Amino acid sequence: MALSSLTQSLRPSLLSTTTSEWICHTCRRHQSSTRRTRKALRVKPDATFLPSKTETQDHIIFNPPSSAPSVYHTPQKFLPQNDPRRRLHSLSLNSSFVSPSRLGGSLPSQQPSASSLATVRPAYEKKYHLTQDQIAEIRRLRAEDPRTWTRVKLAEKFECSQFFVSLCCCAPEIKEERDKALKAVKAKWGKKKREAREDRQTRKEGWGRDT
Repeated sequence: MALSSLTQSLRPSLLSTTTSEWICHTCRRHQSSTRRTRKALRVKPDATFLPSKTETQDHIIFNPPSSAPSVYHTPQKFLPQNDPRRRLHSLSLNSSFVSPSRLGGSLPSQQPSASSLATVRPAYEKKYHLTQDQIAEIRRLRAEDPRTWTRVKLAEKFECSQFFVSLCCCAPEIKEERDKALKAVKAKWGKKKREAREDRQTRKEGWGRDT
């Protein structure tokens, strides 16, 4: 009896051919529930996502990325009074376009000489002061103990360049040790790194071919 009543509540008419009568009354979705779910999704977009109302036509927005400050874009307010870039700023403001030839003709033609410019480091004068005995002493010290008497220490002791010490003498055992250490390091390289180094060496060999 209970099964028959449940069947009648779920299926009002077993002989009916309409599909709507076969659907459970509790499973039906009415118009009110549908409108409520759709209304929750109607979120007003932000104003920045909408097209501009002030511009009637399409336009380009120039928004460059932030970068390090450059001397070519220093504002005139931060330039010293005697800075020549002040004149360049005034020329660019007075005329909308200044050709390179016109700009070069308007600037003063006086260029500072190379001798008046300050040097980065003091001038080095070659001294040719070493004698044959001193050169023999350099070779002897380098041959006896190459680890103690390195090229740097010999150059400081005899007041000469490291390149001159390398021309006077060499330490083949030190070179062999460094070659072995380099081979041990290269043995740990993977396939990608080894191929990258080989490609780099190939590019270096072809540097002077086009010239």
